[in-house]
This record gives sequence, C-alpha cells and structure tokens, in this order.
Amino acid sequence: MNYRIISYVLGCVLNIEAVAMLLPFLCSLVYNEGDKWVFPLCAAICLIVGIPLICAKPKDKTMFAKEGFVAVALSWIALSIFGALPFLFSGSIKSFTDAFFETASGFTTTGASVVPDLNVIPKSVLFWRSFTHWIGGMGVLVFLVALLPMSGGSNLHLIRAESPGPSVGKLVPRVRTTAKILYGIYIFMTVMEFVLLILGGLDWFSAATLTFGTAGTGGFGVLNTSIMEYSEYVQIVITVFMILFGIDFSFYYLLLLRKNKSAFKMEEVWIYLGIIAVSVFIVFFNIRSAFSATGDALRHSAFQVASIITTTGFSTVDFDLWPQLSKTVLVILMFCGACAGSTGGGIKVSRIVILIKSIIKEIKVLAHPKSVVKVKMNGKALEHEILRGVNVFFASYMLVFVAALLLISVDNMDFTTNFTAVVATLSNIGPGLSAVGPTCNFSGYSTVSTVVLTLTMIIGRLEIFPMLMLLSRKTWKK
Repeated sequence: MNYRIISYVLGCVLNIEAVAMLLPFLCSLVYNEGDKWVFPLCAAICLIVGIPLICAKPKDKTMFAKEGFVAVALSWIALSIFGALPFLFSGSIKSFTDAFFETASGFTTTGASVVPDLNVIPKSVLFWRSFTHWIGGMGVLVFLVALLPMSGGSNLHLIRAESPGPSVGKLVPRVRTTAKILYGIYIFMTVMEFVLLILGGLDWFSAATLTFGTAGTGGFGVLNTSIMEYSEYVQIVITVFMILFGIDFSFYYLLLLRKNKSAFKMEEVWIYLGIIAVSVFIVFFNIRSAFSATGDALRHSAFQVASIITTTGFSTVDFDLWPQLSKTVLVILMFCGACAGSTGGGIKVSRIVILIKSIIKEIKVLAHPKSVVKVKMNGKALEHEILRGVNVFFASYMLVFVAALLLISVDNMDFTTNFTAVVATLSNIGPGLSAVGPTCNFSGYSTVSTVVLTLTMIIGRLEIFPMLMLLSRKTWKK
C-alpha cells in the first residue's frame, strides 16, 4: 500500500474543497450576511490540513487499483466531514451527525435532508448546500485527474473508483483528456440550464441553486416545498435537463465528434428513454383524474418520473398521496436509476439490461446445452469480467440494502418508511415514502440510524466496493 500517494490525493481534495468555499463566501458578501467569516474559516481549516499532506510529496506517484479505491473512499469521507463545518459554524445545524448527513447527502447527490425549515438558513449556506451537488455530480476526483499527473495507470484507477457504471473506459487515449472532456460537457450543460432558468424569470440565486441540484441530479432546493412553487416553464426546463443529465456523457461526446451512428447504437440510452416514456404513460393514466387539466397531470407525471429515475429527488407534488400503482412505479425506478456514465445514481439501466440478457442467455443454454450464446451490448459481446462484475455488484447491493434496513429498523419506524429510506439513500435519490416522503425529511431517525444512512449514501455513490475495501485487512497490508 502506497500510503504517501493516498495522503497526497487527500490533501489535493481538501485544497479543492477550500477553493470551492470561495463561491458561497462571495454569496454571503452579496447578501451582506452577518456570518461572513464562516466560509473563510472553513476554507482555512481545509488548507491547514490539506497543505501539509501535499507538501509531503510521495517519491513514488504510482497508484494501482487498491490505492485508487482507498483514496477515493477516504476522499469522499473527508469531503463530507470538512464540508459539514459551514453548517455547524453558522448554527444552521446543531448536531455534527446531522451536519455530516446533510453534507454527505449533498456530495453524493442524494438530496435527503434533516433540515425541517430552510427559511432560517443563510443564503450562503443554502448555496453551499446546493453547490455540493454540482461538485459531487461529476466527481471531485475526476476534476483532480484533469489536473494531477500520476503514473502506473493511476488516473484511470481514480476515475473507475469514482465514476458510476459497470465499466468505465477512456473517451480518448489520454485519461486526463477524458476527464477534461467530461467536465467540459458538464459545465456547458450547466450553463445552458442556468441561462434558460434566468430567461424564465428566476433571480441568479434561485437559478444557480436549482441548476446545481439538477446538474448533479441531487435535488436540494432552497424552498421547503421543493419545486412546487415555481412556474410551469421552470418545471419543464428542469424536467428536460434532469433527463439529459441522466444520459451517459459518452453519448454527447460521440455527437460532438459527429459519430452519430455510434451514438445512436448505444442501447442503454434508448432503453433509458423508453423506460421514462412507459413510466410517464402509466403514471399519467393512473393520476389523471386527480387533476382538472390534462396538461397538469402530464407535466407532474413527467417531472416525477424524470426526478426519480435520474435520482434527482425534486418534487412538484406530494407523490406519496398518489395511487399505489404510481407509487410502485416510482419505487421500481428508484432501484433502476439512470445511465452509467451520467451524474445519476441507482443500479443503472445498463446493469439491469445486462442482468436480463444474462437470464435470457441461461434459459437458452438450458434449452440447448451445446449452444454458444453471447451477451451483447451495443452489438458487441461482453467480456466475462463485465458479466461477473455486474452479478457481484447486484449481490453486494442487495446485501448492503438488507443490512442497512435491519440496522435502521431498530428505530421502530414503519416498514414503508424504512424500506424507501434505504432505497433513497443507497440509490442517492433523496425522498422516499411515508415519513421520509417529499414533504417530510429524515430528522425522525436516531443518531445511529442517521450515521448508517449517511454511510449508505456514500456506499451508493461510490458503487459499494471502494467503501467495502476499507473494511478488508488485506487492503492495508504492504
């Protein structure tokens, strides 16, 4: 284990977090808030810890898979711990456990909250709360890869440990260039949404925070009612961009290169859009009688389906009051998630497709034992390693789900609340049903359960294995 390179990465991450705190500090100056010292102090603490870590430069900058996974897991824990300081110092959240939960929810783009009233929180803290979504959406380590030269395939190990999906590769031969391309697309789409929201009559603060929440598919709002009070135009813009940010960014890159045939051959994208279309159709016909106008029923159906499958978690209505069929569809979408290579969470559409194709393959092999059947995606046969990885991920996902569900059940909340709370945190969605529904929050859980759900969010965002590797003895052996 190369401990020096891990501490070096941690130092870089904390320094990046310190720089990121300058934006909410500027927000506090714009609104002339009383606690202007909060973010400079928090940034200084990040630098005090981060600078010594990068000053002790490692002689060997080689990082292999083990170091990559450990560095990513520890970086996200450190991000959440230090990112919680503004909530504590501003007095917005009194408990460190709750502040840690809120920050982890932000960075992991979950959007679950323990804050009962957003109206009492300073705008600069609300800005930071939403900005953590944008930072976590594409991944801080992906940003670091664009800046940090390392050897031994180190950059790819970091990207693979942090980026979602069954297999993460390069868009171009150089991994650093791949990271720059991904962030370039991410920033361009973010600016596009921000401009459209400004054109819709929103002030810069609302437009920025809503854009951060949409781009990172996180769902933190600045109003207690989420998106319910905004205009139809704003809701439609957010719906469209939630869907766009849930698509694999490789699709956009291929379109930029005018490789339209390759882009349109991506099965996952079309299946993802198909799932959205079918789900909207089912929910619309199930809830249409509850609305006086057909357009309203269609708009709310499309918004909630897009919000849940992309794991954003915004809401325009209290969907916990919808009929059972609609709620069942939304819970299924919670597990499903968006495309691999997007900012969305969940199991991912590609994994679901591969699992289904694997089942079909086994049925064919049982019927014709001597036949040779390949599982294909995008017209290409998948390697055994990818199939094995998908199967192991799914099994691990269910084991973590069951373990977390058992642990929080000690609080004696009802089954629907506990079940959807774990799904919402493990799939990085935000709201669940019942006591953790769209008009409620997670403040009813005990300290122990809050910690369990916090770790569940980080485990879900890093797709399980980086966090589990921290628990293995072999990981820490030299």
